[in-house]
Amino acid sequence: MKMNQHTIKQAYHFEGKGLHTGTYVHMMLLPAPANTGIRFRRIDLQDKPVVEALAEFVTNTARSTTLSHNGAEAVTVEHILSALMGLGVDNALIELDNREVPILDGSARPYSEAILKDGLEDQGVPRRFIDIPYCLEVKDPRSGSWVRIEPADAPSVDVTVDFNSPVLGIQRAHWDLQTDYATEIGVCRTFCFFREIEALIKNNLIKGGDLDNALVVTDEGYMGNPVLHFADECGRHKLLDLLGDILLAGGYLNARISAYKSGHTINTKAAKALRSLLK
Repeated sequence: MKMNQHTIKQAYHFEGKGLHTGTYVHMMLLPAPANTGIRFRRIDLQDKPVVEALAEFVTNTARSTTLSHNGAEAVTVEHILSALMGLGVDNALIELDNREVPILDGSARPYSEAILKDGLEDQGVPRRFIDIPYCLEVKDPRSGSWVRIEPADAPSVDVTVDFNSPVLGIQRAHWDLQTDYATEIGVCRTFCFFREIEALIKNNLIKGGDLDNALVVTDEGYMGNPVLHFADECGRHKLLDLLGDILLAGGYLNARISAYKSGHTINTKAAKALRSLLK
């Protein structure tokens, strides 16, 4: 498949609290030269260390994906990475003045809307699609979750979500290069179950979580009766997360990715396994 690399046309500023740390952060999304990939820079730290968006730098997957390298940490990176992958951005620099990417409305929508307003910059250099030699599968026998990556002529992702919830049921979502990411995937918000909240708080998570940036699923429905973007919004958000996490393999895969009960831990394990295979 032939396609050129792209970056964004201008700088974009975002700010807000982090979902898990609750700390306020300013973030700049900046253009980057061809063959740069996606990188995070902590401008609040001495020497402004950079963390590349690669699976070997994943250090925590407790309800989000954290990257750490060169004494710097970037927490909850999956939504911005998902937006960049879904919109076709190969190269970008993300500057943070705190640890965690802002959660904003809990989706990738703010990123998508800002970038699409100006469009992308064609960099005139062929995109480096990653070809894999054979099928790779990562499983978690405890949860029953798995991610399978199979050789293909073009990227595609299929996700099946089953939380044994009468409210969610079984949800399925699909993405490929023809999908309108911004309207079909990027708008879908993060979620959790009401029964999980106490444990998440005890584990020092969701300090910045509220009903403005997350859907909360109860046994009867959704707390606060939000208007859903789609009946299967939670399943689509799981796809959103997987797109962001799988980008940590190093770029766009010429592969068919299918996942069952996916989450950040198994997503990033699959990305790490792929990085090892390609080395």
